[in-house]
Amino acid sequence: MAREGAINNNIEKLSLHFILLSFGVLALLYLIFLGNMVKNIVERRSLEARAVSLSNEVRNLEVTYLSLSKGVDLPMSYSMGFKETKATFVSRKSVNSLGLNSGETFGNTEIAKNNDL
Repeated sequence: MAREGAINNNIEKLSLHFILLSFGVLALLYLIFLGNMVKNIVERRSLEARAVSLSNEVRNLEVTYLSLSKGVDLPMSYSMGFKETKATFVSRKSVNSLGLNSGETFGNTEIAKNNDL
């Protein structure tokens, strides 16, 4: 009988130690998560303030750009050394300009004329 009481007493002590240890670990995890949340909130607020500052800076730069762009015209660009360019466009050569006529074969490929052009 005394042996059964000692076993029950040891199981109760072991259970108590396990419960207290679990409580301590959970309390530590709670503090870690709570600290991370507070840190993230503070960081988010500072980033929001920075975003507002950058938004204001962008708005001021847009206003400056618009006011400067109103004064840009062709004579001003010539006075700054800019010149008009002549546009050069790229076009495909037709099959006939390659020296191949429609219906001829080029390797294993037959040349067909495109009537859409």
